[in-house]
Amino acid sequence: MPVQRLNHAVLYVRDVERSVAFYTDLLNFRTVFRLHADGGKVPEGAFLQAEESTNDHDLAFLQIDGPASPQSPGRRPGLAHLAWEVDTLAEFQQIRGKLQQADALAYETDHGTTKSVYASDPDGLEFEVCWLVPADRINEVDPVAFSPLDLDTVIAQFGADLPGGTGISAPARN
Repeated sequence: MPVQRLNHAVLYVRDVERSVAFYTDLLNFRTVFRLHADGGKVPEGAFLQAEESTNDHDLAFLQIDGPASPQSPGRRPGLAHLAWEVDTLAEFQQIRGKLQQADALAYETDHGTTKSVYASDPDGLEFEVCWLVPADRINEVDPVAFSPLDLDTVIAQFGADLPGGTGISAPARN
């Protein structure tokens, strides 16, 4: 599989504010985006960047306790998912096809700056595979989006072989 690097981790936590304080105070992460619970559809959440990172988020927290949590009762703190990054949309499309063929693909989302597919492994552990819009092309997308992924349109816009993440998670190539 042409996965290149780990892009981010998402954790289920009991108290988003406590987790944000821990990682910002002790490890110099900074909060870049918040989700506010909306009565059951979206949990309380926070997305953080590491101190020298240019990634849109390196770590995220989703709160599991309380009335707004969409997770099943008894969910414990821990890993929600890891996100693996690929370099090109051609690689992304190849992995998407393999996941579909294996009936492992759960859903696809266009996050604006990140194009993602979500899947589950044989034990039901969720993971994400993503392609990041290069830094010099970010102005072409909605920076914060949660819409269905139309991969054909994304490939038409950026091309199948454009290296993703350049200037964000991958250095510029010479």
